[in-house]
Amino acid sequence: MTKPESRAFSAAALDIDPAAETDRITAMIRAALRDDLRKRGLVLGISGGIDSSVCAALAVRAIGAKNVFGLFMPENDSDPQSLRLGQSVATTFGMESVTEDIGPSLAAMGCYERRDGFIRQVVPDYGPGWASKIVFDNALTTGGYNISSLVVRAPSGETSKVRLPAPAYLGIVAATNMKQRTRKQLEYYHADRLNFAVIGTPNRLEYDQGFFVKNGDGAADIKPIAHLYKSQVYRLAEYLGVPAEIRARPPTTDTYSLAQTQEEFYFALPYAKMDLCLYGLGNGVAAVDVGPAVGLSASQVEAVWSDIAAKRKVARYLHMPPLMVAAP
Repeated sequence: MTKPESRAFSAAALDIDPAAETDRITAMIRAALRDDLRKRGLVLGISGGIDSSVCAALAVRAIGAKNVFGLFMPENDSDPQSLRLGQSVATTFGMESVTEDIGPSLAAMGCYERRDGFIRQVVPDYGPGWASKIVFDNALTTGGYNISSLVVRAPSGETSKVRLPAPAYLGIVAATNMKQRTRKQLEYYHADRLNFAVIGTPNRLEYDQGFFVKNGDGAADIKPIAHLYKSQVYRLAEYLGVPAEIRARPPTTDTYSLAQTQEEFYFALPYAKMDLCLYGLGNGVAAVDVGPAVGLSASQVEAVWSDIAAKRKVARYLHMPPLMVAAP
């Protein structure tokens, strides 16, 4: 196999013209609604994060605020700041919105009870007053393996970390995935009610690496930023006038009761470095050239690339449509 030719490489590789890109995306949104989806407007969940905020801004630019409907869907573990920031997006862009508290629905389905039951397999005392999150020791620190652990905080404030066996990990994730699927159910309820289409908000890094729940936040009729690296999404956010507080907020999952960054839970590096590693891998940039741009050695970049390849194998199932028997 021929090695990639060595060349200068920096974050400038991800530069975009935000005005031109906005025009391109909004034109696509209008054409998709008119020609393919045949819907009157757009519904989206607004989390208070950068991706949904940019999607909201693009939707309003494309078809006008009166044709965009936003949903805030907090639950028992949500950071109250997420709701406040999401509401600031709706106010900024003048769109109609509503709050749907999904906590009671999740409780009725046993989401929290099921999750806590799996947590008690490794922390028997876990119960009311406790908080938790899943974290990973990633391929850069473990020699190629992603090792899952549970971090818990007792009512006393004491924090501890324990390794998660596969059955407990899968059970906790299965229970928490009910949150994303419940939110999507409400998005489609409002979309059906209004004859609107549903926006999905993954960026390129999340879409490529499978950082979404199948039939949950992965379900949508249109995904306007799935081609953009997260660094580019931030550039669009500045251009579109997304509130500065959201642009300054570190990306979080806002899924567990303890604060959790995306790199703690899924990615090997912060998004800006992951973007450059992903770009380098996809565009034939040598690891030795990617390394200085992200502050890693060539061997560390290759470890990140191996992690990207492993996650793509998982993402294949997440992207896969239902399988059917071929007609004779």
